[in-house]
Amino acid sequence: MTFSIAAHCPLSGMFGAATTTRNIAVGGRCIFARAGTGAVITQHVTDPGLGHRGLASLARGRTARHVIDDLVAENPTIAWRELAVVDGGGSTAHYHGERVTSIHGAWAGEGCVAIGNGLADRGVPEAMGRAFEAAVGAPLAERLLGGLEAGLAAGGMVEPLATAALLVVDKDVFPLVDLRIDMDPRPLVELHALWRAYEPMVDYFRDRAVDPDGVASPLNPEH
Repeated sequence: MTFSIAAHCPLSGMFGAATTTRNIAVGGRCIFARAGTGAVITQHVTDPGLGHRGLASLARGRTARHVIDDLVAENPTIAWRELAVVDGGGSTAHYHGERVTSIHGAWAGEGCVAIGNGLADRGVPEAMGRAFEAAVGAPLAERLLGGLEAGLAAGGMVEPLATAALLVVDKDVFPLVDLRIDMDPRPLVELHALWRAYEPMVDYFRDRAVDPDGVASPLNPEH
């Protein structure tokens, strides 16, 4: 029982995804992204391997639609899975296996796709996507978080949330943002608070990875 959103920002070139569910460790199991390549969501009886294989297909130049086809083909367990993909051009695709029997759905816009299962309302994915679109100009991380919050406001899941995660990649092999909340009664509130605390440090942590001699700490310019 999970709802998630993935997107591409054509202005910055960043890709990202955000997700929330009732189970622990959603950030390590459900959302995947690679700089310059795309983003993949895999959920509902989750197989994290589909995220890695999806990114590998995107890296070979496959479109989002073709990546879904690649993941579905000759996969004896695919009926249990729910998938979404954003490719390097901002095209999207999604898939719901026939064994996803709870209320589920998807919404796709320009460079954005939202999916969910175990939902309290079929309108949750569209609410997520519309909120993302309405926040044009805001940082990608903020827009993704806003999508999750809109999904919750539209009904969310039939069971309480406990876990949430945010992932954004830019130009490097490591994520620009990778934040996670596990086993908390208000995971979206806490994730947004964590993002606000981390946002002033994002450039610093990235810069000291690539140019440690040329970067100063935002907390202490001498170190």
